[in-house]
Amino acid sequence: MSNLSNLSPAPVWEIFEEITRVPRPSKHEEKIIAYLVEFAQRHNLEYKVDAAGNVVIRKPATAGYEEHPAVVLQSHSDMVCEKNADKQHDFMTDPIEAYIDGEWVKANGTTLGADCGIGMAAALAVLVDSSLRHPAIEALFTVDEETGLTGAFNLAPDMLTGKYLLNLDSEDEGELFISCAGGIDTLATFAYKAEKVPAEYAWFRVDIGGLKGGHSGDNIPDGLGNSNKIMARLLQMAAERYGLRISDFNGGNLRNAIPREAFAVVGVPEKKRGAFQRLVRSFAADVAGELQYTDAGFWMKAAACDKPARVIDLDTQYRLLTAIVSVANGVLAMSFAMKGLVETSTNLASVKFLPKNKIQVVTSQRSSVESAKRYAARTVEGTFALAGAKVVHSDGYPGWAPNPKSHLLDVAADTYRQLFDKEPIVRAIHAGLECGLFLEKYPHLEMISFGPTLRGVHSPDERLEIATVDKFWRHLVLLLESL
Repeated sequence: MSNLSNLSPAPVWEIFEEITRVPRPSKHEEKIIAYLVEFAQRHNLEYKVDAAGNVVIRKPATAGYEEHPAVVLQSHSDMVCEKNADKQHDFMTDPIEAYIDGEWVKANGTTLGADCGIGMAAALAVLVDSSLRHPAIEALFTVDEETGLTGAFNLAPDMLTGKYLLNLDSEDEGELFISCAGGIDTLATFAYKAEKVPAEYAWFRVDIGGLKGGHSGDNIPDGLGNSNKIMARLLQMAAERYGLRISDFNGGNLRNAIPREAFAVVGVPEKKRGAFQRLVRSFAADVAGELQYTDAGFWMKAAACDKPARVIDLDTQYRLLTAIVSVANGVLAMSFAMKGLVETSTNLASVKFLPKNKIQVVTSQRSSVESAKRYAARTVEGTFALAGAKVVHSDGYPGWAPNPKSHLLDVAADTYRQLFDKEPIVRAIHAGLECGLFLEKYPHLEMISFGPTLRGVHSPDERLEIATVDKFWRHLVLLLESL
């Protein structure tokens, strides 16, 4: 592991490097919670852990700032756990292998966890830096942001007293976010009959890889390839032309990540073996052409494999493939309220074969307009319901309405101008943040979200731009002093 503490600002990078060594998958934050508690105890700071596992660590105001409202520094303690198919890594036990690559910090074959580990590191650095001047600080670390916002949903009502909340979970330095989309997940479950493997069939494992993937909010307008949609297109064509049968189909992992990889175990009549292999090659070339400007690394291959134990029935196969090919994916509407902002989108996140002859397809809908979010979920539901699947929706989470007249926003913009002699960009984000849920519990809060520059978030291509961490830190320090 590279010594990240040689980077500037050293306190932030030292703590971030510590965090990369602590396993913290969503819903398994026990070790990072223990780290935060030990951190507070080691530095003689008051702390509290609520029933959900959220941690708040408090630092008193510095002299002269005692009468000013407290400031909440908020980040989430879990991370998205994605790795390349050929990477041996156990996110429950293994540290992230972070390294410096030119102007960026990256991870070896996995997500880096800078989302939101760098926000955590900045908040913890504020807690221990005695040279800073600021009002009382409440550093809040929520759990399970990535897979359900469980921590924010269940945040205890007595955890916070601050008036201002700085969400440290944004990914573009120089941009101040004042609004975000709400979201809802739609889960479609197909029940199939297991049938005997047909005789005189040739069997293949088809793999798709090399796609960039990424965040299903931030990266949804980038036109990136979706491995599940691509696989379904191939299998549907092969089923119509050659009588293909499916034994397995799995792609994607997380509801909030654009799927990068997929595989299927399929068979065609032995006499159609060559024709199927030619179809895979020609279709792969077609898709590569479609994605040449967005996913130049795309590849697809079909390799002979052993005969499986069973196949799914033809009726379910037809309904599954038709639904996956037909369901909407990507940007559904652009905002007329804020130029260039995606208003509504949907992501076909994963396809999984489950025990007891079940297949589950998970999609995620986002919108900055609540009614449009519900409508998007209904359109997805309609496609899968007509295909005979059982469809349920998650509870969803609210968006965060903008407050352009916020005093906090004014101070944040002014301090950015003082530091860098340029205007920050004030905007909304299509990704989901926890801010809308905080407002439900603490309606008096004024909030903004900001952070250093990250790219490739929610994929093994995740990387953190080194120079922007220093700018982010300097802005945070001056903002706290100016509040």
